[in-house]
Amino acid sequence: MTEKTVKFPIYLDYQATTPIDERVLLAMMPYLTTNFGNPHSVEHSFGWQAEAAVEIARKNIATLIGASHGEIIFTSGATESNNLAIKGIVYAAYPKKNHIITVKSEHECVLASARSLENGGFDVTYLDVDEDGLIDMGALEAAITDKTSLVSVMAVNNEIGVIQNLKAIGDLCRDKGVIFHTDAAQAVGKIPLDVEELNIDVMSISGHKIYGPKGIGALYLRKNTPILSLIDGGGQENGLRSGTLSPALCAGIGKACAIAGEEMAKDYQHVTELSIRLLSKISAALNNVHFNGCRENRYPGNINLTFYGIKSDILVADLRDIAISTGSACSSAKHKPSYVLEAIGLNKQEIDASVRIGIGRMTTIEEIDHAADHIIKRVQYLL
Repeated sequence: MTEKTVKFPIYLDYQATTPIDERVLLAMMPYLTTNFGNPHSVEHSFGWQAEAAVEIARKNIATLIGASHGEIIFTSGATESNNLAIKGIVYAAYPKKNHIITVKSEHECVLASARSLENGGFDVTYLDVDEDGLIDMGALEAAITDKTSLVSVMAVNNEIGVIQNLKAIGDLCRDKGVIFHTDAAQAVGKIPLDVEELNIDVMSISGHKIYGPKGIGALYLRKNTPILSLIDGGGQENGLRSGTLSPALCAGIGKACAIAGEEMAKDYQHVTELSIRLLSKISAALNNVHFNGCRENRYPGNINLTFYGIKSDILVADLRDIAISTGSACSSAKHKPSYVLEAIGLNKQEIDASVRIGIGRMTTIEEIDHAADHIIKRVQYLL
């Protein structure tokens, strides 16, 4: 391999966002040009065309996760979906129930929603995770009371890629009569998910994590789940999310879900092979590297490594033609140590030496080889 076969810069930050698939863009284009109607205009063909695109997208999302199309609510993304799910369900259950359970390693928008509820007088339990990043089912069961309305546990962690035991959590919540919500932004389209099999009541989905457009997401809401709207207006999306939908964005996330349903196994094999290749090269050349999170229950396209003896921000800056990160894109601008890595037991020095490498559908073998070689060289130089 020569560097001429590699297109620079190399993108290896697939947990922050994914490139839009060309097939998705093609599906969106008609609704950005000729078919520009408002999907809520029911009096003429422009509105009917737009509405049809929205409903096809809704069905594509539902099919991917084993839901009914009427259980899909469009949002602006997973952050809005998480806020609607957590706050809307908790408000609906109050005052009969005033307690929720979540996890210390959740996405910032879930934790921020929980803290907001705490400030409003609700009780919140934040579960610990072990060194692998997994919750203890006994601790979860012990935390559930007759006042618990919601359990919110992320499917695939955005920083370390670990997959929680959704089936066990869903079964427990069903037995206890508690609503189970999962932030599946990093899981939908990457690993098989069936809301019926897993007893998931509410699921948050993001378009730009599955090779779709930014600014669009969805919330799966099991039929008859009590929830209050957070946005008032025209009453769109079954009264739960007022505002005019973008047919182009809806068509985009719908097409992305349709592609994921067809190509998930191929994508998974691809990222697995590249992940193994990258880790093998780095492990063979360096003895100061540690893999963070569970090695078995994980999505292979998310790799979090600690390089002892270096500063990760310097390493990332030095790799000018390779895009990797020191943590979550949603919190990296705040320059705070990763609370996810802290939750699995890393100290500040170890956290400051850790990087996240994301592999996806468009990543090539040549890019992985180049990235591995240059990461190794820069780490050796910085030691």
